[in-house]
Amino acid sequence: MKYRAVIFDLDGVICHTDENHYLAWKSVAEDLGIPFDRDDNDRLRGVSRRESLEILLEAHDEEMEEAEKKHWTDRKNHRYRESLHTLTPEDLDPGVPETLSAVRKMGLLMAIGSSSKNAKFILERLGLADAFDGISDGNGIIKSKPDPEIFLRAAGLLGVTPEECLVVEDAKAGIEAALAAGMDCAAIGDGTRYGLAQYNLDHITDIVAILEQSTRETIGGYR
Repeated sequence: MKYRAVIFDLDGVICHTDENHYLAWKSVAEDLGIPFDRDDNDRLRGVSRRESLEILLEAHDEEMEEAEKKHWTDRKNHRYRESLHTLTPEDLDPGVPETLSAVRKMGLLMAIGSSSKNAKFILERLGLADAFDGISDGNGIIKSKPDPEIFLRAAGLLGVTPEECLVVEDAKAGIEAALAAGMDCAAIGDGTRYGLAQYNLDHITDIVAILEQSTRETIGGYR
């Protein structure tokens, strides 16, 4: 098989907490008197909390000190985490456990590659704390997506090369990060709009067919 590992983004792929992020950032924007809608929110998808604030502040007239910036990112994170306490395994797309089980049966390694610093907490709430062989999140990186660091770190945690990894992403920044890391990428959701990834998925379960095809082509001598 060409691929030895699958690296999954979290928000928008394994679970759908995009709305939680949107509402938390919208509340911060309202407190700051900054207009904020879903189009604005699209620019924040896949990037770090601090970089998201910087994007938000592009529409803010006043300079902001570092301590104040930390105040607002902390406030956003507090509101976001509060909303996550209602998450349960029932909030998972039915296709996620099926897909993870199928990938595991193929003998592939699996990791999370998410800019979120709440990744482990979210996985615990969803009952997936032990489902992955590695978690590369916002707590262990310096540069967020579209920089490839988060995916290269995931590959390092798994002990595989970038060429042996397939990334599943829904954000443009994440797809760009995967490609910059030298990894193949399967886009899902909004990520399919950009025409950047090697594969487009209608549903997360579609990744299984891609991996099976990779196996057949390897056995057939095409790779």
